[in-house]
Amino acid sequence: MTELLTSAQMKALEQKEIAAAKVSGRELMERAAQGFVAALFERYPELAGETPVGSKAYHAVVLCGPGNNGGDGFVIARILRQRGWIVEVFYAGGSGDRPSAARLAHGAWTGLGDVEPLVPVRAGQGPRPDVLIDALLGIGVSRPLNLDWAQAWQAVKSRAGDGMCRVVAVDCPSGFDCDAGGFIQPQPPEDAADAMRFETQEIMPRELVCDLCVTFHAPKVGHYLAEATGNGSRPVVVDFGLPGGPWTSDPGRMLQDGGPTRLVAPAPDIPQRALRIWLEQAAYPQMTGSSHKYDRGHALVLAGGAGRGGAGRMAARAALRIGAGLVTLGVPQEALEENAGRLNAIMLTRIEDADALVEALKDDRLSSICMGPGLGVAARTRALVTAACRISASDRTGERRKVVLDADALTSFADAPDTLFDVLHDHVVLTPHEGEFARLFPDLSASARLRMSRVDAARVAAERAGCFILLKGPATVIASPGGATSIHAAIYERRVPWLGTAGAGDVLAGLIAGLLAAPLSGQRMLRVLEAAAYLHAEAARTVGPGLIAEDLPDVMPQVLRRLGL
Repeated sequence: MTELLTSAQMKALEQKEIAAAKVSGRELMERAAQGFVAALFERYPELAGETPVGSKAYHAVVLCGPGNNGGDGFVIARILRQRGWIVEVFYAGGSGDRPSAARLAHGAWTGLGDVEPLVPVRAGQGPRPDVLIDALLGIGVSRPLNLDWAQAWQAVKSRAGDGMCRVVAVDCPSGFDCDAGGFIQPQPPEDAADAMRFETQEIMPRELVCDLCVTFHAPKVGHYLAEATGNGSRPVVVDFGLPGGPWTSDPGRMLQDGGPTRLVAPAPDIPQRALRIWLEQAAYPQMTGSSHKYDRGHALVLAGGAGRGGAGRMAARAALRIGAGLVTLGVPQEALEENAGRLNAIMLTRIEDADALVEALKDDRLSSICMGPGLGVAARTRALVTAACRISASDRTGERRKVVLDADALTSFADAPDTLFDVLHDHVVLTPHEGEFARLFPDLSASARLRMSRVDAARVAAERAGCFILLKGPATVIASPGGATSIHAAIYERRVPWLGTAGAGDVLAGLIAGLLAAPLSGQRMLRVLEAAAYLHAEAARTVGPGLIAEDLPDVMPQVLRRLGL
């Protein structure tokens, strides 16, 4: 659990400390370079010692850009040279204006070694280095990487020789967007016949895959919207002396609201006790020795007609497994017999239309509603959703019911999203994947938002809709109508590609409804959504490859037991 910063937030933090005369830009650069070299040697301890007798000195090629990222590169080059390394430095900048700290770092290096211009032909000459250090562009880039610089990087990587060339990036691979994730690329041509040439000559050379990414003070938002390394290793965060270190295993801080975007992707070495306390407080405060089933809430899941009940049943089973005290599946008359033969602990009731739903919700003990999985894209679904969102009757705790809308409950409003937004409130959760999100928010879709990040798109969508948004994907973005955002990142060592299977989203909707069934305050809903996304991925990691959606609810007890709950 940690805070993620945008490029602007990181730069503002540095400038605040510099303006207060607490540190200079040059001091920060020196600290960053020292931390970078320490991280390099920690990851590759075989490079940290003295050069073996009779062997050539270790060899680094450092590519430096015109800004502070390049200044870091010059200091790194100096530190390695002072350790006896052979260091080649290539500079991609000119003689124009540069940050003063970067200019001083450049000058300090020239007293030790040469600086070559960064051109592909020259960069490709010489033996293969032990390390290629990418210090061309750092955070805050707004345009594609210069193609000549990218080709020079590729030329160094392709040098002939024995041994491995380890690629280590300063802050991020050059051209990587630390706010939106992924590499910034030029716009492709409209001519489809030219698309292949453009892909091979313009796109692929600019994707500078690194083995290790070393960033400073805090991970950046983009680091957890897309993988910044090619080997699944998460960025290494170096503390270089700014206040408020980001990484934490403090359960109290995990539960705080406000501030930067929160990352929900526990570090591999986070104490189990911290995870348990976080989950207990975020999602299971009602679990006490004297708790009653109604203390844990009663979830209602609406399912489709005959032959369409599988998705609803999986959602209902997930709600029960995750901790709801009771779960009822509501179906039309035609589907009663089918579902009666498949349910035991889950109760069954007939809900034919919106009027029947209104009647059922007169029972205040029904504390959460899940709608969408297998419900059908139809006028009936729209009427059910509208009725559920408009009903504001309170349960025994005096708390407004929570409503989870997924799949067909969203797509049914694709031609009239404002009709849906008119009935939403701050106890409703929408759980779209990118396609469903694009139907409701076409101006915020992946194709329309250009360099707007998924975090910003989800935040705008939550404000517009007046409810919580859980935008599904490997990096799931959770946004509250009050502006708070989180990323649950199932990437790097927590990647679960086998979770992309039919029905997995239905299970997630059920998990959310099951956790929200308990009497939780509105301020806690974001934490519940984080916990649901985390447990969903942990269940998938527990099952492993070959997973089918039905596996997820049934492995949940094993996951919860492993976490000490």
